[in-house]
Amino acid sequence: MITFAVHGIGRPQRALDPGEDERWLTVEQFDDLLDVVATSGARLTFDDGNVSDVEIALPRLVERNLRAEFFPLAGRVGERGYVNSADLRRLVDAGMHVGSHGWDRHDWRHLDRAFTVRRELDAAPRLLAELSGKPVRRYSLPPGPYDRRVVRHLRAAGATKVYAGGRSRPGSWLHSRVEVRSDLNARWAAGAVTRAAFRCWR
Repeated sequence: MITFAVHGIGRPQRALDPGEDERWLTVEQFDDLLDVVATSGARLTFDDGNVSDVEIALPRLVERNLRAEFFPLAGRVGERGYVNSADLRRLVDAGMHVGSHGWDRHDWRHLDRAFTVRRELDAAPRLLAELSGKPVRRYSLPPGPYDRRVVRHLRAAGATKVYAGGRSRPGSWLHSRVEVRSDLNARWAAGAVTRAAFRCWR
C-alpha cells in the first residue's frame, strides 16, 4: 500500500529553508489528501517535526480515526515553528508513532565522522525516545537516498523500519514513499493510490 510523505501544512511559523515551500501544503490540500487516505487505506508519514503536525494534522487524523508516523528532526525540537517535547507526548498519547529523521538535514551517505554518525543515528532517536516516552526504532532518511554503509549503520542502531528513496520489496524493512508537493490535488493523490495498487497486483 502506498505511503504519502507530508512535510508542512498551512501558514509556516518560521522561515523556510530553500526549496521547502515546494513541499508545503495548504490546509485544503491536506484535507483532500486525508479524504483519499481514509477511503483507500493509504498510509501517512510526516517529516521534519513542523508544529503543523500537532496543530493541524493531529486533530484531523484523530477525527477520522487515522494513524500516522511522525519523524521529527531531533536537533530542532523546541525551536520556533517545530514541535516541542509536549507535542511529542501528544502524538504518542493519540496513538501515533514517533520515529527519527536524524538530528538535522544531512545526506547520511556522506556522514564521514564517527561523531556525526552517532549523533544522527544514535543520539537523535535516543533524545526523541526520552521526550516522547516511547522507544524510537523507526527512521526516515533525509533526503531519502541510501547506500550499503547507511544500511549497515541503521542495522547496528537497531532500526526496525526505515523509509528511504527507491522502491521497497514486500516484507522488507526498507519502505518507499510518495512525497506530496505544493501542487497536490485529490485527483493526483487518488491516481497515485491506483498506480501503486496496479504495480502490487502485477
